[in-house]
Amino acid sequence: MTHTIVISEFMDEPAVERLRQVAQVDYRPDLVDAREQLGHALSQATALIVRNRTQVNQELLAQAPQLKVVGRLGVGLDNIDMALCKEKGITVYPATGANAQAVAEYVIATMFVLLRGAYQASAQIIAGQWPRNALGNGLEVSGRTLGLVGFGGIGQLTASLARGLGMKIVAHDPMIAPDNPVWGDSKATPMSLGSLLQESDVVSLHVPLTDDTRHLIDAERVALMKPQGILINTARGGIVDEHAVVAALQGGKLRGAALDVFEDEPVKAGNSLPDIPNLILTPHIAGLTEEANKRVSGVIAEKVATHLMGLA
Repeated sequence: MTHTIVISEFMDEPAVERLRQVAQVDYRPDLVDAREQLGHALSQATALIVRNRTQVNQELLAQAPQLKVVGRLGVGLDNIDMALCKEKGITVYPATGANAQAVAEYVIATMFVLLRGAYQASAQIIAGQWPRNALGNGLEVSGRTLGLVGFGGIGQLTASLARGLGMKIVAHDPMIAPDNPVWGDSKATPMSLGSLLQESDVVSLHVPLTDDTRHLIDAERVALMKPQGILINTARGGIVDEHAVVAALQGGKLRGAALDVFEDEPVKAGNSLPDIPNLILTPHIAGLTEEANKRVSGVIAEKVATHLMGLA
């Protein structure tokens, strides 16, 4: 039996070559933006590999009657209708853990930048200005409290890196029992969400987007945060009320925020996000590094190839 694999978003080329050893491969990283072509390609596909932009929903699956497996180049599954895939007997493989290091390092890096507040002065220096007094009151990471909302693999790795910097770690994750050994192993203190927001100097989000977590961080919860607190979101855009965060930054409630994910992606021109020094905006790349892309692509190529060989 000859299998066909459709890859609708970018994938590391050696991993694509691995898949070509077991199947016909239709690799077009811009296929996600060509709906009609994607539907045509899927008509004979046994496998589909996506990132976060391809919506594996009822409309797409209706065009893929032979689909048996979906590989997700990442860990979030909110763009995949998991219930419908299960109903249709389609196996879904996420790249669990493969981009954790990249995300954790992104959190640590943005935390440093926002606490110190001193890394955007190049233009002033070039212009002959000397804003030493204004930029000489940054904050140190050591001794501060990092609050992790969600304490799975990425949250735990972030905690490990932060602990090495001398930070205190608190975390909120109702899926982990209070007597679970992970708390002792990680030296993290479990807390309610409200307590975490009140006690953390930096809050980093690591939860999936569900009905329960949509706008989990809204204006009311932003108000609970420490004065001059920092918010970092590398999870999913819908978890944060972006307008509430912007208002808190502009009103001086928050010291800074880093948003790598947004409710509407890609962000459209004419949006309401401001260009201000204490708001770091990046295009959903926290989990994307050269190394992470190789790991993620390799993991999914192997999982999809093994699955298809089992169907032969």
